[in-house]
Amino acid sequence: MAVDFSVVIPTFRRPDSLRESITSALSQRDVTTEVFVIDDSPEGSAEQVVSAFADGRISYVRNPQPTGGRPSVVRNLGWPLAAGNLVHFLDDDDIVVEGHYAAVKSAFETHPGVGLVFGRIEPFGSGPASQLEHERRYFADVARKAATSARFGARWAYTGLMLFDTALLVCSASVVRRACVAKLGGFDPEIRLMEDADFHVRVIREFGAYFLNQTAVRYRVGAPSLMHSPTPSPSQGQEVLNGGRRMQVKYRNQRGMLEFYALSLFTRSVLKRL
Repeated sequence: MAVDFSVVIPTFRRPDSLRESITSALSQRDVTTEVFVIDDSPEGSAEQVVSAFADGRISYVRNPQPTGGRPSVVRNLGWPLAAGNLVHFLDDDDIVVEGHYAAVKSAFETHPGVGLVFGRIEPFGSGPASQLEHERRYFADVARKAATSARFGARWAYTGLMLFDTALLVCSASVVRRACVAKLGGFDPEIRLMEDADFHVRVIREFGAYFLNQTAVRYRVGAPSLMHSPTPSPSQGQEVLNGGRRMQVKYRNQRGMLEFYALSLFTRSVLKRL
């Protein structure tokens, strides 16, 4: 039977949340799914979690050279193994909402020209109440921007917002055609943080995107996180800045200065006022 969705889950020492993530992907109805768990821990801590499922749809891959926290490298170990037409990069602490894959498959069928479909993000978890409220406001705002800016042309509007305003999505909220991932070569291994923003910018600009205005994933706040620590270290902040700068430099070099600055002007004068 043909596989619809190949789910790539990079993981590092989070067995409980990993179990929930795997369960949420395998429980999706009306689609066929395979799951690849890519373990970045030196001791292979996720193998026991995967084997407990006793499900032939799951494959366990242990990174022979643990990265110490480079999600781009870990994800790139998974997608070349995918047999599905659609690839979902699901983080090991996020949960796919019931019925999401069927809705995404329908969206791709209805919009055959786009390479990426993404949906709303619902933060949850045990983190500080102030952080959780901040995340909820943030993702409610980006969903509003995604819905309203699409009338200017989703390819350009979403690319501009991602480059010059705010990240519209996280990896767990998007599903990408495998052919598009392969054409772009996956994630940039040189970017440690902001690697997902860079990947999404390249996919959206090259292939276009569709915003599915319903919840895609429950996004956990409170677990150890490279991007959402309540008290990020100075080095972590610098990594975020470095990733954003590399993303912009790459875009300018690949697409030209005229497009880069025209898109910057359009975003700052029009899209940020919506």
